[in-house]
Amino acid sequence: MQKLLFFSRVAFICNLCFVITWVMQYGALSGEGHIASTMVVLGVGLAIFFNIVTSIGAAYWWWREKKWPDSFPRWLIIANFLFLILQSIIFFK
Repeated sequence: MQKLLFFSRVAFICNLCFVITWVMQYGALSGEGHIASTMVVLGVGLAIFFNIVTSIGAAYWWWREKKWPDSFPRWLIIANFLFLILQSIIFFK
């Protein structure tokens, strides 16, 4: 459970980097330097991977236990799942 919570948090950070990268693509932010390249790697390279891992893990946890523990924030799973839908639309468009 703790690993799923950790990966969900990492996926959320990568999802935020994905949004920043998506905005940088349209020229609203400067895309130069080490920070921008890190955003691109986290946003494009790792976000979808972590989203798939956490979505499958959360679905498996919910299917096995039939309830969510109180220590696990539901908004985190919902936000990651919504980001996964957005990423799927953008990547497979």
